[in-house]
Amino acid sequence: MDTLEIIRTSFLSPLMLAFIVGVIATLVRSELEFPQPVLNAISIYLVFSIALKGGTELAEAGLGRIVAPALVTALLAVVTPSLAYFLARRFIRLDIANAAGIAALYGSVSSVTFFAALSLAEKLGSPAEPFMPVLVSLMEWAILIALFIARWRLRRAELNGNLPMSEILIDTLRGRSVILLLGGLFIGALIGETGFQSVKPFFEDPFRGVLTLFLLEMGMVAGRQLREFFRLGPRLLAFGVAFPVFNGLLGTMLGVLAGLSPGGSFVLGAITASASYIDAPAAVRAALPQANPSIYLTSSLGITFPFNLVIGLPLYYQFALWLHTLVR
Repeated sequence: MDTLEIIRTSFLSPLMLAFIVGVIATLVRSELEFPQPVLNAISIYLVFSIALKGGTELAEAGLGRIVAPALVTALLAVVTPSLAYFLARRFIRLDIANAAGIAALYGSVSSVTFFAALSLAEKLGSPAEPFMPVLVSLMEWAILIALFIARWRLRRAELNGNLPMSEILIDTLRGRSVILLLGGLFIGALIGETGFQSVKPFFEDPFRGVLTLFLLEMGMVAGRQLREFFRLGPRLLAFGVAFPVFNGLLGTMLGVLAGLSPGGSFVLGAITASASYIDAPAAVRAALPQANPSIYLTSSLGITFPFNLVIGLPLYYQFALWLHTLVR
């Protein structure tokens, strides 16, 4: 399948079309909206579903296959937020707190981008390995790296952080996505494929329909960020596009070196390229109240998220196929 066909498949998927409808609904000031309790329920369902299914398949695959990918992901969890902080300080010219906010979001993972990458890989005939949720949970530790950098730099600048590192660690571990991912993987690994069959009609069959609704809401949220995006100017735009591309290509390449399949390498690249806009902002808000949410959320949700859905995912997938052709 050539690049244009991959882009067409991604762009004409129900997920992408729902996102576009959401953006349009915001631009025309539609009354369409999702109640917050419904959004919370959808988010919990999506994260727990993918973790539960991944845990059951991990039980079948065994732990030996994930050692190299896990080590590569741990390396990315350190490198990605560190580089994001450096670029935010030097290129975007942000202060310490706002640069750390950028680093936390870009080190963490967008669950929706992860789900979309899994769906695209399966649709294109190259499904990823079942243990990818384990790698997502490892990437979440990048939040701690970013907050550690912020505390260290603020102390050097003679500014005291308000939250001890022990509390930052505890708050991050108690985060919704981490609990759901680790809990779902644990349950799935215990019950196995046989035990999963009893809940499969609820956790697997409706998954893509629920994800499509969530993309509709994300399009509405992204549409509301457009004004802030134009205010912040070209530096944030350049960062929000170029940095994910670099991360995506790096993650894909390391995935190939770690022995992942084309679909697995692509998904690792996608989660490395993604930027969180749900759980990481909560950790940043608690640890760095002086950071401006409109900056890090605009970059993550208003720029990187739609870029990855429209252009990034097809690019990383094609790169994964090309690399695997080279190493054969």
